[in-house]
Parts: sequence; C-alpha cells; structure tokens
Amino acid sequence: MSERPEQRKDPVDAIVEQWATVRPDLDTAAMEVFGRVFRLARAMGDRMERAYAGYGISRGEFDVLATLRRSGEPYALSPRGLSATLMLTTGGMTGRLDKLERAGLLRRSPDPHDRRGLKVTLTEQGLRLVDEAVGAGLAVQTEALSALGAERAGQLADLLRDLLLATER
Repeated sequence: MSERPEQRKDPVDAIVEQWATVRPDLDTAAMEVFGRVFRLARAMGDRMERAYAGYGISRGEFDVLATLRRSGEPYALSPRGLSATLMLTTGGMTGRLDKLERAGLLRRSPDPHDRRGLKVTLTEQGLRLVDEAVGAGLAVQTEALSALGAERAGQLADLLRDLLLATER
C-alpha cells in the first residue's frame, strides 16, 4: 500500500488498510489500482449520463450515435456492425435503435448491397445532436482531468494504454 497524507486518502485506502489488518499476508497493490479504476469508471459514467441526459439520450444511445458519426459520411453501418463495435447483443442493439429511430435521430433502411440486410444511418437531427453531445461529454471529462494537469494526465493515459494492451492479450 502506498503511504498518503491523511487528507489525501480515498475510500480505496480504507479498504486496503482493512485488508492489511485482517490479512497482512495479502499483496493488495492490484486492488489499489483496480479499485480506483472501477470507482472512477462508475463516477465518470454517472457524470457522462447526466451530460447526455440534457440531450434526451443515455450513454448507451450516445454510443450508438457516436459510432455512426465516427464511421464518416454517409454515417451508416449495419446493425451487426454496430453491435460488434459496441459489444452488444443484437437484442440490446434493437432496443436502442428503436428508441433513437422514434426520436428521429437515425433511420433504418434496406441495405442496397444486401437484400436481407439493413443499414442504420444518422439523420441530420442525429448528426447535430451527437456533435453537441460529444462536446458536452468531453467538457465533463476534461474538467475531471484538470485535477491532474496536462503532463500527469498524459502519463496516466500512457499507463492505462499499456495496462489495457497487456490485459487484452
């Protein structure tokens, strides 16, 4: 466990200290990292959810719109391509597509290159909304990272990339 001044302790420090008391034989270094990663992901997920709610969409719905936007013009993908990119089941994807289509943010149409397939395309309204929402989401993330400063935030990004690549082998 890393030593921190009392005012710099977080809930993970308390958990690690409790384990040290009841199981001093455990090496809790990984818990210090991943406990914070999990808590940070939850806290930032909640903040992102609130940012996107102002646009009438959830984080999951934002992910669909953003995936279409990032695909480039004509901002169209198959439902299967969307599902694979977002790691969703087709059932989970259908619910999101239904809601976004009802809201006029995307449309589903027959795929001209596959008679059995569909393509999902951003509407002009969807394009405008996702472009605004991505800015709002980045503002939330940038504000959170400002606690570290640019150099430390860059170091953290590099370390997390290394860790992610190591876990995806």
